[in-house]
Amino acid sequence: MTTALTRNVTIMTPFLSAPMDTVSEARMAISLALMGGIGVIHGNCTVEEQARQVDMVKKWESGFIMDPFVLSPNNTIADMDKIREVHDVSSVMITETGQMGARFTGIATARDIDFVDDRHTKLMHVMTPKAKTITASEPISLGDANKKLIASKKGKLPILNEGGELVAIVTRSDLKKTKSYPRASLDANRQLLVAASVEPKLSELTRVDMLVEAGLDVLFLEASQGDSKEQVEMLRKVKKTYPSLDVVAGNVVTPRQAKPLIEAGADALRVGMGCSTLNSFEEAVAVGRPQGSAVYHVARYASQYQVPVIADGGCNASSAATMALTLGASAVMFGSLLAGTSESPGDAFYHDGMRLKLFRAMGQMEVMPEHLEAKRYSQGGENSGVKRLEGGYACAVVDRGPVKPLLVSLEEGLKRDLKRLGVAQIPELHEDLYAMKTRFQVRSAAAFGAARHGGYA
Repeated sequence: MTTALTRNVTIMTPFLSAPMDTVSEARMAISLALMGGIGVIHGNCTVEEQARQVDMVKKWESGFIMDPFVLSPNNTIADMDKIREVHDVSSVMITETGQMGARFTGIATARDIDFVDDRHTKLMHVMTPKAKTITASEPISLGDANKKLIASKKGKLPILNEGGELVAIVTRSDLKKTKSYPRASLDANRQLLVAASVEPKLSELTRVDMLVEAGLDVLFLEASQGDSKEQVEMLRKVKKTYPSLDVVAGNVVTPRQAKPLIEAGADALRVGMGCSTLNSFEEAVAVGRPQGSAVYHVARYASQYQVPVIADGGCNASSAATMALTLGASAVMFGSLLAGTSESPGDAFYHDGMRLKLFRAMGQMEVMPEHLEAKRYSQGGENSGVKRLEGGYACAVVDRGPVKPLLVSLEEGLKRDLKRLGVAQIPELHEDLYAMKTRFQVRSAAAFGAARHGGYA
């Protein structure tokens, strides 16, 4: 199931979550990454909130943790309480100055502070001192550090340099996560991969800076029509500032749209316009292209430049994902399919005895923050006629429960289809396609009707 998400980023399963505020935040991104895919954090929030969501994903699983929470012996239990409230972390390292790189003096955990009534008590009075703590010295490999952690039967293993200064830690919880999810999408430091979306505007460069600082792995430029001067300019600026950051551009549906984005440095392309679940047949958008044709032609063109393609829209089952991959896509993006899961943002509600969750397009008026709404939809002064443009639809989807069994089902369905096609890996699908070994047949409406009734046509 391994596939190329971008030129330089590989994921273990070809599944992504759409950057929508009813689909993808930290919980969804964590679940996707653990199952081998990747989540794309939506940008319909403040830059601080989006960066916090990215940071939550990056800190959920690590190899060597280079930036643990550190306090000094003179800090109080109340300071630990604040860290636990904001970051859900119950253990902190103690150094002489309260900073990484300072001399290690001990560790404070929830067991040290839970039953202390005076929350203004200094940590020096409750912490476990260095003399009673198991530590390791650098240089040490992650494998050796994990072995020492297992042997110590402790929850944390501080890594110290020759001067006794704290340089990193290894945790038991991360070791358990690695064992439970062996095919998780991880970076070089064994942290979960995460992506985020921003609008292709130069004014959003500050947002990009904060996302990169939070640990972003892949940046998605969010636009329904990607072939624009603004996106090309934004793409070049980001690639110049962050050459090692992979950027996904789009959306496009033709090679002509893809050409300037590839030339500007795009590391992958999103393909899809007018094929979203939120665009019904009765209210179809006026501009777009059938998704199968769009994926095939853009992927065929982009393959000349080793630029992967992501099918965005219209994938609501494993069979649709198989078709997208067979037509040249390297990964598929799900929106409505993931919107009703427990990990999607928003609260569930009941209607006519059914448990539902909201799913809406990012152009809906009700999802637009006031400052974005005024900027994006204003068409004149106070007395102008039309002041807003319709940006999408909203609906309710049935609550599907946890996302993990859903992803397992999608992956098993995809494996089944690959076996039927006689291929062992996703790149083989593309090789067979361009070598004209894969053949397609068109079913008529009558054939679909006969199939539904168990007949032949």
